[in-house]
Amino acid sequence: MNRSDFSQGSIPLTILRLAIPLTIAQIVNVLYNIVDRIFIGHIPETGTLALTGLGLCFPVITIVMAFANLVGMGGSPLFSIERGKGNDEQAQRIMGNSFTMLMIFGISLTVIGLIIRRPVLYLFGASDATIVYADAYIRIYLLGTIFVMLGLGMNFFINAQGFSIIGMLTVIIGAVTNIILDYIFIFILHMGVSGAALATVMSQFVSCVWILQFLTGHRTLIRLSRQMMPLDSLIVKRIIGLGMSGFVMQITNSLVQIACNSTLSQFGGDLYVGVMTVLNSVREVVQMPVNGITNGTQPVLSFNYGASKPKRVMTGIKFMTIVCLAYTFGAWAIVSTHRAFFISIFNNDKTLIAAALPALWAYFFGFFMMSFQFAGQTVFVGLGKSKNAVFFSIFRKVVIVVPLTLILPRIGLGVMGVFWAEPISNFIGGAACYLTMLLTVGRELRAEIAAQKS
Repeated sequence: MNRSDFSQGSIPLTILRLAIPLTIAQIVNVLYNIVDRIFIGHIPETGTLALTGLGLCFPVITIVMAFANLVGMGGSPLFSIERGKGNDEQAQRIMGNSFTMLMIFGISLTVIGLIIRRPVLYLFGASDATIVYADAYIRIYLLGTIFVMLGLGMNFFINAQGFSIIGMLTVIIGAVTNIILDYIFIFILHMGVSGAALATVMSQFVSCVWILQFLTGHRTLIRLSRQMMPLDSLIVKRIIGLGMSGFVMQITNSLVQIACNSTLSQFGGDLYVGVMTVLNSVREVVQMPVNGITNGTQPVLSFNYGASKPKRVMTGIKFMTIVCLAYTFGAWAIVSTHRAFFISIFNNDKTLIAAALPALWAYFFGFFMMSFQFAGQTVFVGLGKSKNAVFFSIFRKVVIVVPLTLILPRIGLGVMGVFWAEPISNFIGGAACYLTMLLTVGRELRAEIAAQKS
């Protein structure tokens, strides 16, 4: 059986074959930033302030990732759909256009970011005590934006061809490089947050080189070709249209981070901005397997949708939902009962731990509901339903989380209101997204199944 033909064989096994390496890749990928935070948070004397300064950079980093997702999550489903139809030349053209778009976005973000970084950091909640650390990190990180863009964006096209192990190795190589350089730069050369940023940039450069060597080599099914890189306006519009969901998800994540940091800075000071940095870090670690299973499912759904296999698409949706729900229930139980352990991974300051314990309990309440948001979004993106995906990205973050983050602290909940905004949005947004997916996509797929039987 051709392992790159997702229309054959068991759907659960096909998804797991892609998802397991992708989950491992997700685990390692988080190490890019997580290891930075662990090392920085344990720097003697200045660790807590430095960790808070790094947390203030998250919205900027998220914006960079948003543009990578705009192209990667927009181009790769179109790429998979064309492969499912047997249109390899069109798939190659989509990949080439995606590369060019990533280059353009990377250069533009670098220039703009370096010009406006300090006023933006103050806007995001930086104080005079934390701006030194935040600026030192983001200045170096922005210089490596183009490597981050190409590394994140083009790896989607490796996974979309069924080379999930190669995609996993992409991340592992970069993360191992990052860990080694982090230790050298932070603890041996005493470069602090600047060393953490330099390690991240250099490791992303290594990943970028690895990806481009593979996609231009002989092992790939569809090669990245210079002839296919000139932009085609129709392809660009399709990539942006479908990738807008991933883009909006990341941009709204950035908006939420800004609202949280600025509100916490006002109601709780630098301490609670540090608490939110730790909670975001724990969430990234715990959320990784969900990203792995949904990223592994998406190309399978796209391929079978393009190949007119609605029954296999339905099977994939059901399997993805069940696995995500089972995992998130277990993760919720573990995090809730071992809160101090997860917090201490990033910082041992007793004052921060005391403040973070109740905040973490609230922040992770009903964690399983986020599965419905991720599953629904994956189906909408995988089947090219970009408008639905964009709507529910905006609905959960902009319509629910941001207003709650600003309102709840002002009606008597104080800093805890910021941490309760997330679980409330998971319940409302997750349920709305998944139910809408069942009523629209589910109905369409059932009708197509019935038509094929008749």
